[in-house]
Amino acid sequence: MEKKDLLKNEQVERVLSPHPLSFMKLQVLCIFVIVWGIVVWWLVEFSGYAGMFRGNIWYPFILWGLVLLLVGVVAWLVAIQFSIFLLYLGVFVGAVGLIFWQHWENSLALFLLVYSVAVAIVGFLIIELFRRSHKYIITNLRLIFKGGVLTKRERTIRYDKIADIDAKQGILGQIFGFGTIIPVSQSGFGLGADKTMAGGGVELGTKKARFFGFAGGGKEIQTPIARSYYELHGAYPYKEIKQLVEGLVQSHVPTQYQKEQIEFQKQQVDIQTQMRDLLHKQVREKPRGKAVKQTNEEEEPEEEENESEEKMAMKKTIAEEDAFPPEQVDIQKQMKELLKKQKTVRVAEPEEEEIEEEDEDKEEGKEVA
Repeated sequence: MEKKDLLKNEQVERVLSPHPLSFMKLQVLCIFVIVWGIVVWWLVEFSGYAGMFRGNIWYPFILWGLVLLLVGVVAWLVAIQFSIFLLYLGVFVGAVGLIFWQHWENSLALFLLVYSVAVAIVGFLIIELFRRSHKYIITNLRLIFKGGVLTKRERTIRYDKIADIDAKQGILGQIFGFGTIIPVSQSGFGLGADKTMAGGGVELGTKKARFFGFAGGGKEIQTPIARSYYELHGAYPYKEIKQLVEGLVQSHVPTQYQKEQIEFQKQQVDIQTQMRDLLHKQVREKPRGKAVKQTNEEEEPEEEENESEEKMAMKKTIAEEDAFPPEQVDIQKQMKELLKKQKTVRVAEPEEEEIEEEDEDKEEGKEVA
């Protein structure tokens, strides 16, 4: 990450990428295509069931295609990702197109073997490219997530906005030391819904439908879930990264004393706003007061210049009362009370720390004795 992309006083703690085995769910799909292609080739050429496939040249392809699409449907329902079925459907359609284009009907078994291996290799390369596009940047102020091959995505979350952290490790993660960390924000970003179907039923909108005589319905469960580029997917080393993130989140959580100080600051801002508005009002009315005062001074006779000191003092007192209207006096009282309360809280906080230190010294003295 370049320095120009950092905020003021921001420092990069770690820069991560997903572990090479963290996308094993996608890699298993490619492995299955290779294995199934080899199995079909062996069944047609070397197994004891080879005679069953000689009655019709399309039997190997039909078997290969049906099992491939069936596995695609199962993976779609288990992972709740329709894109998996679309990928397998695309592999099937691609095989049909190549067969009719190159007229390989007479060597379907060998074609299916080569085609399955080639498709799987391309799949592995795409998965690796997708994995390398992920980048997670941990700074002292925020988490930055980046990912995507064609469409670049980025998510930024500050530590004080994180409400919860979900961490998980699979079997491979426990063996090789990587795992996934999902920061859940206060707004609920990072939460998803797992939906299950019961009794072989199919839910259409908000209504329950029947399928082969069984009634079914949907059920949603809120669970921490996010796309791989919106979470610390496959973070390695898992325990170290988890401890680092939790420490940074904890350091940005305000204590009770800090919350009280923030509340005092808000009240001070409100009082200062009231004072500012009152001063603006006084400034607007001041010229009129001066004009009236000047007129009164011109009309006053010269005899008033010889007034006694007592009368002058009385006027001075009246002028001071006029200079501070009731609204301003009330605001000043609020400010004094707030400052007094804030000072009391500031004094109380160190006292608690001193009491804790005294208790610790007493305990240490007992131990020595």
